[in-house]
Amino acid sequence: LAGKCMRLKSGITVGLLCLLAAPTAFAQALEPRRWTHLPIGVNFAGFGYTYADVDIAFDPALRIEDATAEIQTYLFSYVHVLDVFGRSGRIDLTVPYASGRWEGLLEGAPASTEREGFKDPKIRFAVNLLGSPAERGAAFRPRKNNTIVGLGFEISPPLGEYQNDKLINLGSNRWSFRPQLGLVHSWERWAVEMTSSVWFYTDNDDLLGQEREQDPLYGIQGHVIYTWRPGLWASLSGAYGDGARSKIGGVQAIDETSKTLWALSVGLPINPRHGIKLAYIRGDTQEDTGDDFDMFLAAYSMLWGGR
Repeated sequence: LAGKCMRLKSGITVGLLCLLAAPTAFAQALEPRRWTHLPIGVNFAGFGYTYADVDIAFDPALRIEDATAEIQTYLFSYVHVLDVFGRSGRIDLTVPYASGRWEGLLEGAPASTEREGFKDPKIRFAVNLLGSPAERGAAFRPRKNNTIVGLGFEISPPLGEYQNDKLINLGSNRWSFRPQLGLVHSWERWAVEMTSSVWFYTDNDDLLGQEREQDPLYGIQGHVIYTWRPGLWASLSGAYGDGARSKIGGVQAIDETSKTLWALSVGLPINPRHGIKLAYIRGDTQEDTGDDFDMFLAAYSMLWGGR
C-alpha cells in the first residue's frame, strides 16, 4: 500500500499522507492523574494493551478509498516518585510494542501492508511546584481541597522500528520534546486537571531519501475526575491539538493536524497495591484528510516502596 501511494503522484509531498494511518502521539498522551500528589519513594510498574480501529481519509488525488487500520499496542510503563528540592517529582518511562495492518482500495483494487515492532519510547520528568510537598511514608497526607501546579518535560528518542524506504513506520527516526504545564484543583472527591503542552520535533533526515521537517504541535487537555476511595475513580476527558505541518525536501505538505479527542477512564482496585485501568478514547480530525479512530485500553499496575 505504501509503495503504491508513491506511484500515484510525482513527489513525496502527497505520498506523505500515507503517514496518517495511525493514531497520533497526541492521543496516547491523553492521560488523567499525571500530576497527582504521591508519597516520595513510591514505584509503579504497569503493563497495558490498546486496540485502535482507524478510518483514514486520504487526499482524493491519491485514489485511495475505504482505508482503515487495526493497530494493537503493548505497553510497559514505570514511574518513580522522588524528592525534588522539597517538592514532589516523578520520572516516567513508557516502552510501546505495536503490530498493525493497514488496508484499503487503491484505484479500486484491494491493497494492504503490515508492521510489527517497537515504537519510540517516552521518558518524562515532572515536578509539582505548588501544593505537593515531598512527603514520605507516615508523613504523607493527601489533601482533599488543594491546588497543584506542575511542570513536566518529555523526551522521545528515535529507537522505534523504522525503514527508510517505507512511508508507514512505527518509529519516527527523529527526536521529539514536549514541555508541559499542569494544573489540578481538587475539592472533596472531585478534581479538575488541565495540561497544556507543545511537541517540538527534530528533522527526519531519511524519509525515502529526503528530509522531513515538522512544525510544533500545540495541545491542551482537561479531565474531570471523581474518586470514591483510593484506587477507585472515574474520569471524563477532552483534548484538542493543532499544528504539526510538514515540509518534505523543502516542499510544504498537506498534513496539518487539527484533532479533538474524548475519553472515559475508570480505575479499579484489586487491593491497596494492585489495580486495573480501563479507558475508551475517540479521536476526530477537523480536516478533510486525516484519521478518525476508536481506541480501547486495558492496563494493570502495581506499586511498592514509599514507606
